[in-house]
Amino acid sequence: MAIELRRIPGAPMAQAVSIRSHELVADGSVEEGGADSGPSPHDLYDAALGACKALTLLWYARRKGLPVQDVQTVIERDASAERSGTYRLAARLQVSGDLTDAQIAELETVVHKCPVHKLMTAVTTEISTSVERMP
Repeated sequence: MAIELRRIPGAPMAQAVSIRSHELVADGSVEEGGADSGPSPHDLYDAALGACKALTLLWYARRKGLPVQDVQTVIERDASAERSGTYRLAARLQVSGDLTDAQIAELETVVHKCPVHKLMTAVTTEISTSVERMP
């Protein structure tokens, strides 16, 4: 699968992002020289974790017949030590439904295993990059 990005004409940094049939804008903050017309790459990275944890929780609850009615997720970023090699994310998921304490604990175990969490913490990601002239 390819994700395509194209600079938005007239914008200092903003990129139109195409993912399958979905469109969104990624941009830098005003302080970074962008117009803040969309989430930054860091925001998208952090959001990927939150979305994965929420979707994993909902998938698991449905599969196991757990009475989850809703889930709300907050990702808190601490990038204060990023330049020295540590990027901290704290995920807080709040669920509603008639759940026991044991079921809440089961869901917490499951969300630690979401695929994006694994990608961020346990998988070696290899990236190749090239810069080419436009045709």
